[in-house]
Amino acid sequence: MLDPDPGTSTLADKIDRLFQVVRRPDHEPYTHDEVARACREATGESFSATYLWQLRTGRRDNPTKRHLEALATFFQVSPVYFFDDQQSARIGEELALLSALRDAGVRDVALRAVALSADGLGTISDMIEAIARREANARGEADGGRAG
Repeated sequence: MLDPDPGTSTLADKIDRLFQVVRRPDHEPYTHDEVARACREATGESFSATYLWQLRTGRRDNPTKRHLEALATFFQVSPVYFFDDQQSARIGEELALLSALRDAGVRDVALRAVALSADGLGTISDMIEAIARREANARGEADGGRAG
């Protein structure tokens, strides 16, 4: 699940989100080995799969700027994703959209919406918000029922 507030994410959360969302052309996730190799080639510096795993899991949290720039380049995001919380939030929203569009049902709805007028898009948006609120309320009631 993607962090609902990517602007307050840890470095590990941000790296993990990249692995979750940005995929190989066959839609499989990249391995630590693949990413570390590309980062080594980009920087000429030491960058192991184990080190990357440690960054991704929060066991290490102080990489060099060059390492983060290499990760940003590999995953095709701006390096500010790692350095600026406001920009990180914006990029995180774009990553969430990319993740959602991977779902065939969401992609189908998005493609159908392209031909709608502004009023039609507003109506669809209102419907989605109403359904989301209803489902959130239902989840809240379900969680409250278990707790009590």
